[in-house]
Amino acid sequence: MVARFLAAAVAVAAFVVCPAVHAAADYKIVTASERGTYIQIGKDLAKFVAPEADIALEVLPSKGSADNVNRLRYDTGVKFAIVQSDVYQAFLDYASSGNAEAGRLIRPLRVIVPLYNEEIYFIVRADSPLQFVHEIRNQKINVGPLQSGTAMSATTIYRLMYDEPLAEASTSYLSNEDALVKLATDKTVDVVAIVAGQPAKILAEMKPEAKQLVRLLKVDPNHAATRAALRTYVAATIRSASYPNWLDQDVPGLAVKAFLVTYDYTYKPTIEHLARFARSLCQNFNLLQTEGHPKWRDVELALPPLGRGWLYYPPSERVLRSCPAAAPVAASPPPAAPAAAAKCGQAERVLGLCKGP
Repeated sequence: MVARFLAAAVAVAAFVVCPAVHAAADYKIVTASERGTYIQIGKDLAKFVAPEADIALEVLPSKGSADNVNRLRYDTGVKFAIVQSDVYQAFLDYASSGNAEAGRLIRPLRVIVPLYNEEIYFIVRADSPLQFVHEIRNQKINVGPLQSGTAMSATTIYRLMYDEPLAEASTSYLSNEDALVKLATDKTVDVVAIVAGQPAKILAEMKPEAKQLVRLLKVDPNHAATRAALRTYVAATIRSASYPNWLDQDVPGLAVKAFLVTYDYTYKPTIEHLARFARSLCQNFNLLQTEGHPKWRDVELALPPLGRGWLYYPPSERVLRSCPAAAPVAASPPPAAPAAAAKCGQAERVLGLCKGP
């Protein structure tokens, strides 16, 4: 009896003296291809930001931006997603036009912070007669997997340049890796579109011999077709320093904005974790810029005005607006995406809003 009493007393004392062990919240972030830039950004957030927010952040690959919207909305544990501006806006446009599924997906989503511009690459065979992006009309183009940001950007740019959709007979939806192999080895693909912040791993890892197989198309900002695309996308420079094995000089290109997005959570513990995440993002921003992916150097912790239908997540917004690293920036609204297409059109299939053929 005495032994049992002493054991119980020791247990009670240990409970009183030792602080309770508090488990980190298990959250997930959806990114894109395992060889893309998004997944590197996600890993940086998991390494430099999440721990101080008491979050164990799992970084997941995905098909891309449209897939991320769906998974953020419905997948258990997914609390963050990286999404391209044109994809986000396209969902809003479809929701406004009456697409119920688009509305269910996008309306509860909230922006944490704008990230950086992602470069858009149009790649051809080394012996292709094409030199400029505005020359891709009627070519066999791989736009990337369905529900990827690349597919949305490539098909939207084509429509903007030529005022017509890319013909399905000329469109393929292979992964970047498979498409580049086909481009270099047979004639079933003429152009491969890739969207990735530079330096993109898939391109940076190419060997010098790649120059003999594939090359990058240039953007002519003075061409009428390009000017049409630039009403939605922005001009960019793809730097030879990002791809020294492949590019001998800088190449003018196009880019699209990336955003870090969450859901409009109202559960108090989740609100607290996301506010702590924003605080840690502020406190460790310099670390991200010095030790993270080079694209962090293009990020500002500013919260510019958003377009109609876009909303910041209030708990993180309050924190970031008081962050010393944040600076007010005047920015134009995110680009408008194409108007709603016919049911089961190319854009709806790209966004995953259509279950038909």
